[in-house]
Amino acid sequence: MTDRVVYFNGEYVAESAARVSIFDSALMFGDMAFEMTRTFGQQPFGLLAHLDRLYGSLRLLEIDCGLTIEEMEAKTLETLARNQPTEAEDVDWQIMHNVSRGPLPLYATVFDGATEPTVSINCWPLITHMGGFLANYRDGLRLAICAQQAIPAHLMDPKAKTRSRMHYQMAVLQGARLGAGIWPVMLDPDGFLAEGPGWNIFLVKDGVVFSPEPRNCLLGVSRGNVLTLAERLEIPVRQANLGRYEALQADEIFCTSTTYCICHAVEFEGQTVGDGGPGPVFQRLQAAWKEQVGVDFVAQAEDYAQRLAAWREAELAVGVS
Repeated sequence: MTDRVVYFNGEYVAESAARVSIFDSALMFGDMAFEMTRTFGQQPFGLLAHLDRLYGSLRLLEIDCGLTIEEMEAKTLETLARNQPTEAEDVDWQIMHNVSRGPLPLYATVFDGATEPTVSINCWPLITHMGGFLANYRDGLRLAICAQQAIPAHLMDPKAKTRSRMHYQMAVLQGARLGAGIWPVMLDPDGFLAEGPGWNIFLVKDGVVFSPEPRNCLLGVSRGNVLTLAERLEIPVRQANLGRYEALQADEIFCTSTTYCICHAVEFEGQTVGDGGPGPVFQRLQAAWKEQVGVDFVAQAEDYAQRLAAWREAELAVGVS
Protein backbone atom coordinates (compact mmCIF):
# COMPACT_ATOMS: atom_id res chain seq x y z
CA MET A 1 0.00 0.00 0.00
CA THR A 2 1.05 3.63 -0.35
CA ASP A 3 2.13 5.83 2.55
CA ARG A 4 -0.70 8.31 1.98
CA VAL A 5 -2.98 8.97 4.93
CA VAL A 6 -6.55 10.23 5.30
CA TYR A 7 -8.09 12.35 8.03
CA PHE A 8 -11.05 10.20 9.06
CA ASN A 9 -13.34 11.03 11.97
CA GLY A 10 -10.67 12.63 14.12
CA GLU A 11 -7.78 10.33 13.25
CA TYR A 12 -5.15 10.01 10.55
CA VAL A 13 -5.41 6.56 9.04
CA ALA A 14 -3.82 4.75 6.12
CA GLU A 15 -5.57 5.44 2.83
CA SER A 16 -6.46 1.77 2.45
CA ALA A 17 -8.04 1.71 5.93
CA ALA A 18 -10.45 4.64 5.40
CA ARG A 19 -13.88 3.02 5.16
CA VAL A 20 -17.41 4.44 5.22
CA SER A 21 -20.07 2.19 6.75
CA ILE A 22 -22.65 0.50 4.54
CA PHE A 23 -25.20 2.08 6.90
CA ASP A 24 -23.97 5.62 6.28
CA SER A 25 -26.49 8.15 5.00
CA ALA A 26 -24.04 8.91 2.19
CA LEU A 27 -24.60 5.41 0.83
CA MET A 28 -28.29 5.28 1.68
CA PHE A 29 -29.28 8.67 0.23
CA GLY A 30 -26.24 10.32 -1.34
CA ASP A 31 -26.58 12.49 1.76
CA MET A 32 -23.07 13.92 1.75
CA ALA A 33 -21.53 17.32 1.02
CA PHE A 34 -18.12 17.43 -0.59
CA GLU A 35 -15.48 19.74 -2.03
CA MET A 36 -12.41 19.30 -4.18
CA THR A 37 -9.54 21.78 -3.99
CA ARG A 38 -6.24 21.62 -5.84
CA THR A 39 -2.77 22.89 -5.06
CA PHE A 40 -0.36 24.92 -7.16
CA GLY A 41 3.25 24.58 -6.09
CA GLN A 42 1.85 22.30 -3.33
CA GLN A 43 -0.10 25.24 -1.85
CA PRO A 44 -3.93 25.01 -1.78
CA PHE A 45 -5.67 27.43 -4.13
CA GLY A 46 -8.96 28.93 -3.02
CA LEU A 47 -9.19 26.65 0.02
CA LEU A 48 -11.30 29.05 2.07
CA ALA A 49 -13.69 29.58 -0.85
CA HIS A 50 -14.14 25.81 -1.12
CA LEU A 51 -14.60 25.42 2.63
CA ASP A 52 -17.09 28.27 2.70
CA ARG A 53 -19.15 26.47 0.06
CA LEU A 54 -18.75 23.19 1.95
CA TYR A 55 -20.18 24.73 5.10
CA GLY A 56 -22.95 26.36 3.08
CA SER A 57 -23.83 22.93 1.70
CA LEU A 58 -23.75 21.43 5.20
CA ARG A 59 -26.09 24.14 6.46
CA LEU A 60 -28.53 23.37 3.66
CA LEU A 61 -28.31 19.63 4.43
CA GLU A 62 -28.68 20.36 8.18
CA ILE A 63 -25.45 18.55 9.06
CA ASP A 64 -23.26 19.65 11.95
CA CYS A 65 -19.87 18.10 11.22
CA GLY A 66 -18.51 18.92 14.68
CA LEU A 67 -15.67 21.11 13.37
CA THR A 68 -15.55 24.86 12.91
CA ILE A 69 -14.43 26.05 9.51
CA GLU A 70 -11.13 27.13 11.10
CA GLU A 71 -10.65 23.65 12.53
CA MET A 72 -11.46 22.10 9.16
CA GLU A 73 -8.87 24.34 7.51
CA ALA A 74 -6.24 23.27 10.06
CA LYS A 75 -7.07 19.57 9.58
CA THR A 76 -6.85 20.05 5.81
CA LEU A 77 -3.41 21.63 5.93
CA GLU A 78 -2.21 18.92 8.31
CA THR A 79 -3.50 16.17 6.02
CA LEU A 80 -1.76 17.75 3.05
CA ALA A 81 1.48 18.15 4.99
CA ARG A 82 1.45 14.48 6.03
CA ASN A 83 1.01 13.36 2.40
CA GLN A 84 3.40 15.68 0.60
CA PRO A 85 6.56 13.68 1.47
CA THR A 86 5.14 10.68 -0.43
CA GLU A 87 5.61 12.43 -3.79
CA ALA A 88 8.21 14.53 -5.57
CA GLU A 89 8.19 18.23 -4.71
CA ASP A 90 6.87 19.18 -8.15
CA VAL A 91 3.72 17.04 -7.81
CA ASP A 92 0.55 18.96 -7.01
CA TRP A 93 -2.43 17.56 -5.15
CA GLN A 94 -6.17 17.13 -5.16
CA ILE A 95 -7.67 17.70 -1.71
CA MET A 96 -11.08 16.08 -1.20
CA HIS A 97 -13.51 16.79 1.66
CA ASN A 98 -16.45 14.43 2.23
CA VAL A 99 -18.93 15.01 5.06
CA SER A 100 -22.14 13.09 5.76
CA ARG A 101 -24.47 12.99 8.76
CA GLY A 102 -23.11 9.52 9.44
CA PRO A 103 -24.76 6.14 9.88
CA LEU A 104 -28.55 6.17 10.12
CA PRO A 105 -29.85 6.03 13.72
CA LEU A 106 -31.83 2.90 12.80
CA TYR A 107 -28.52 1.02 12.83
CA ALA A 108 -27.10 2.68 15.95
CA THR A 109 -26.64 -0.64 17.74
CA VAL A 110 -23.85 -1.45 15.29
CA PHE A 111 -22.02 1.64 16.62
CA ASP A 112 -22.46 1.09 20.38
CA GLY A 113 -25.72 3.00 20.36
CA ALA A 114 -24.35 6.30 19.04
CA THR A 115 -23.89 7.65 15.55
CA GLU A 116 -21.82 10.66 14.51
CA PRO A 117 -21.13 12.54 11.28
CA THR A 118 -18.62 11.02 8.88
CA VAL A 119 -15.81 13.47 8.09
CA SER A 120 -12.93 12.64 5.77
CA ILE A 121 -10.15 14.59 4.07
CA ASN A 122 -7.97 12.84 1.52
CA CYS A 123 -5.20 13.93 -0.82
CA TRP A 124 -4.43 12.43 -4.22
CA PRO A 125 -1.53 13.27 -6.56
CA LEU A 126 -2.75 15.31 -9.52
CA ILE A 127 -0.39 13.48 -11.86
CA THR A 128 -3.28 11.13 -12.75
CA HIS A 129 -5.79 13.92 -13.43
CA MET A 130 -3.50 16.32 -15.27
CA GLY A 131 -1.46 13.72 -17.13
CA GLY A 132 -4.64 12.28 -18.58
CA PHE A 133 -6.03 15.71 -19.51
CA LEU A 134 -3.22 16.85 -21.80
CA ALA A 135 -4.99 16.03 -25.07
CA ASN A 136 -7.88 18.31 -24.12
CA TYR A 137 -5.56 21.29 -23.62
CA ARG A 138 -3.94 20.56 -26.98
CA ASP A 139 -6.97 19.65 -29.10
CA GLY A 140 -9.78 21.50 -27.32
CA LEU A 141 -13.12 20.17 -26.09
CA ARG A 142 -16.03 18.91 -28.15
CA LEU A 143 -19.32 19.88 -26.51
CA ALA A 144 -22.85 18.72 -27.18
CA ILE A 145 -26.18 19.07 -25.40
CA CYS A 146 -27.35 15.85 -23.77
CA ALA A 147 -30.87 14.68 -22.93
CA GLN A 148 -30.33 14.82 -19.17
CA GLN A 149 -31.41 18.15 -17.71
CA ALA A 150 -29.86 19.98 -14.79
CA ILE A 151 -31.73 19.65 -11.51
CA PRO A 152 -33.78 22.85 -11.10
CA ALA A 153 -33.36 24.94 -7.98
CA HIS A 154 -36.97 24.43 -6.89
CA LEU A 155 -36.21 20.72 -6.43
CA MET A 156 -32.67 20.88 -4.99
CA ASP A 157 -30.54 23.98 -4.91
CA PRO A 158 -27.58 23.28 -7.23
CA LYS A 159 -25.39 25.71 -5.29
CA ALA A 160 -24.93 22.95 -2.71
CA LYS A 161 -22.23 20.50 -3.75
CA THR A 162 -23.47 17.06 -2.72
CA ARG A 163 -22.92 13.44 -3.66
CA SER A 164 -26.53 13.19 -4.91
CA ARG A 165 -25.28 13.43 -8.50
CA MET A 166 -27.01 10.77 -10.55
CA HIS A 167 -28.01 13.41 -13.10
CA TYR A 168 -24.29 14.09 -13.66
CA GLN A 169 -23.62 10.40 -14.23
CA MET A 170 -26.51 10.14 -16.68
CA ALA A 171 -25.13 13.14 -18.58
CA VAL A 172 -21.70 11.48 -18.78
CA LEU A 173 -23.22 8.24 -20.10
CA GLN A 174 -25.30 10.11 -22.66
CA GLY A 175 -22.29 12.14 -23.74
CA ALA A 176 -20.38 8.91 -24.39
CA ARG A 177 -23.20 7.72 -26.64
CA LEU A 178 -23.14 11.00 -28.56
CA GLY A 179 -19.57 10.26 -29.60
CA ALA A 180 -16.10 9.51 -28.29
CA GLY A 181 -14.68 12.41 -26.33
CA ILE A 182 -17.92 14.42 -26.21
CA TRP A 183 -18.37 16.65 -23.18
CA PRO A 184 -22.10 16.80 -22.36
CA VAL A 185 -23.80 20.12 -21.58
CA MET A 186 -27.02 20.04 -19.57
CA LEU A 187 -29.89 22.45 -20.13
CA ASP A 188 -32.09 23.73 -17.33
CA PRO A 189 -35.86 23.02 -17.47
CA ASP A 190 -36.40 26.27 -19.42
CA GLY A 191 -34.04 25.16 -22.18
CA PHE A 192 -31.07 27.35 -21.25
CA LEU A 193 -27.46 26.24 -20.80
CA ALA A 194 -26.77 25.25 -17.19
CA GLU A 195 -23.52 23.33 -16.75
CA GLY A 196 -21.60 20.19 -17.52
CA PRO A 197 -21.22 17.32 -15.05
CA GLY A 198 -18.63 18.89 -12.76
CA TRP A 199 -17.72 21.97 -14.81
CA ASN A 200 -19.03 25.38 -15.86
CA ILE A 201 -19.39 26.74 -19.39
CA PHE A 202 -18.71 30.23 -20.77
CA LEU A 203 -19.40 31.85 -24.14
CA VAL A 204 -17.57 34.80 -25.69
CA LYS A 205 -19.23 37.10 -28.21
CA ASP A 206 -17.76 40.36 -29.51
CA GLY A 207 -15.23 40.43 -26.67
CA VAL A 208 -17.84 39.95 -23.93
CA VAL A 209 -17.74 36.88 -21.66
CA PHE A 210 -21.16 35.33 -21.01
CA SER A 211 -21.93 32.92 -18.18
CA PRO A 212 -25.25 31.11 -17.71
CA GLU A 213 -27.55 32.86 -15.27
CA PRO A 214 -26.74 31.09 -12.00
CA ARG A 215 -30.18 29.83 -10.93
CA ASN A 216 -29.73 26.23 -11.97
CA CYS A 217 -26.00 25.51 -11.88
CA LEU A 218 -23.23 25.00 -9.38
CA LEU A 219 -21.43 28.25 -8.70
CA GLY A 220 -17.98 26.84 -9.26
CA VAL A 221 -15.01 28.36 -7.48
CA SER A 222 -13.17 28.28 -10.81
CA ARG A 223 -16.17 29.99 -12.41
CA GLY A 224 -15.82 32.71 -9.81
CA ASN A 225 -12.12 33.01 -10.56
CA VAL A 226 -12.89 33.71 -14.22
CA LEU A 227 -15.18 36.54 -13.15
CA THR A 228 -12.41 37.94 -10.95
CA LEU A 229 -9.75 37.67 -13.64
CA ALA A 230 -12.03 39.17 -16.28
CA GLU A 231 -12.67 42.18 -14.07
CA ARG A 232 -8.93 42.59 -13.50
CA LEU A 233 -8.32 42.41 -17.26
CA GLU A 234 -11.23 44.78 -17.94
CA ILE A 235 -13.06 42.14 -19.97
CA PRO A 236 -16.83 42.72 -19.73
CA VAL A 237 -18.86 39.87 -18.25
CA ARG A 238 -22.60 39.23 -18.34
CA GLN A 239 -24.66 36.52 -16.68
CA ALA A 240 -27.65 35.70 -18.85
CA ASN A 241 -30.02 33.03 -20.10
CA LEU A 242 -28.08 31.35 -22.91
CA GLY A 243 -29.39 28.73 -25.28
CA ARG A 244 -28.22 26.56 -28.15
CA TYR A 245 -28.59 29.56 -30.49
CA GLU A 246 -26.22 31.74 -28.46
CA ALA A 247 -23.68 28.93 -28.21
CA LEU A 248 -23.68 28.38 -31.97
CA GLN A 249 -23.18 32.13 -32.53
CA ALA A 250 -20.33 32.39 -30.01
CA ASP A 251 -16.86 33.45 -31.09
CA GLU A 252 -15.33 31.36 -28.30
CA ILE A 253 -16.48 28.79 -25.76
CA PHE A 254 -14.48 27.59 -22.78
CA CYS A 255 -15.03 25.49 -19.68
CA THR A 256 -13.71 25.68 -16.12
CA SER A 257 -13.16 23.23 -13.29
CA THR A 258 -10.96 22.98 -10.22
CA THR A 259 -8.54 20.41 -11.60
CA TYR A 260 -7.77 21.66 -15.10
CA CYS A 261 -8.71 25.33 -14.45
CA ILE A 262 -9.73 26.48 -17.94
CA CYS A 263 -9.88 24.79 -21.34
CA HIS A 264 -11.22 25.97 -24.70
CA ALA A 265 -13.84 24.24 -26.82
CA VAL A 266 -13.38 23.65 -30.54
CA GLU A 267 -16.80 22.25 -31.30
CA PHE A 268 -20.39 22.70 -30.15
CA GLU A 269 -23.14 20.40 -31.44
CA GLY A 270 -20.85 19.23 -34.25
CA GLN A 271 -20.11 22.76 -35.47
CA THR A 272 -16.74 24.48 -35.21
CA VAL A 273 -16.45 27.21 -32.56
CA GLY A 274 -14.85 30.36 -33.99
CA ASP A 275 -11.83 29.45 -36.09
CA GLY A 276 -11.41 26.13 -34.29
CA GLY A 277 -8.59 27.26 -32.02
CA PRO A 278 -8.23 28.97 -28.64
CA GLY A 279 -9.66 32.49 -28.96
CA PRO A 280 -8.02 35.73 -27.82
CA VAL A 281 -10.23 36.25 -24.76
CA PHE A 282 -9.63 32.68 -23.61
CA GLN A 283 -5.89 33.09 -24.12
CA ARG A 284 -5.82 36.24 -22.00
CA LEU A 285 -7.76 34.55 -19.19
CA GLN A 286 -5.61 31.41 -19.30
CA ALA A 287 -2.40 33.45 -19.21
CA ALA A 288 -3.71 35.51 -16.29
CA TRP A 289 -4.66 32.32 -14.43
CA LYS A 290 -1.17 30.87 -14.88
CA GLU A 291 0.37 34.10 -13.63
CA GLN A 292 -2.03 34.22 -10.68
CA VAL A 293 -1.12 30.74 -9.42
CA GLY A 294 2.53 30.78 -10.46
CA VAL A 295 2.21 27.52 -12.39
CA ASP A 296 1.88 26.85 -16.11
CA PHE A 297 -0.69 24.09 -15.67
CA VAL A 298 -0.61 23.16 -19.37
CA ALA A 299 3.15 22.57 -19.21
CA GLN A 300 2.55 20.72 -15.95
CA ALA A 301 0.09 18.42 -17.73
CA GLU A 302 2.69 17.74 -20.43
CA ASP A 303 5.26 16.81 -17.79
CA TYR A 304 2.82 14.63 -15.86
CA ALA A 305 1.71 12.86 -19.05
CA GLN A 306 5.29 11.76 -19.68
CA ARG A 307 5.64 10.47 -16.11
CA LEU A 308 2.20 8.94 -15.66
CA ALA A 309 2.92 5.39 -16.81
CA ALA A 310 5.97 5.09 -14.55
CA TRP A 311 4.02 6.58 -11.65
CA ARG A 312 1.25 4.01 -12.04
CA GLU A 313 3.75 1.16 -12.23
CA ALA A 314 5.39 2.39 -9.02
CA GLU A 315 1.98 2.62 -7.28
CA LEU A 316 1.11 -0.90 -8.31
CA ALA A 317 4.50 -2.21 -7.23
CA VAL A 318 4.10 -0.69 -3.79
CA GLY A 319 0.60 -2.15 -3.53
CA VAL A 320 1.85 -5.65 -4.36
CA SER A 321 4.84 -5.61 -2.03
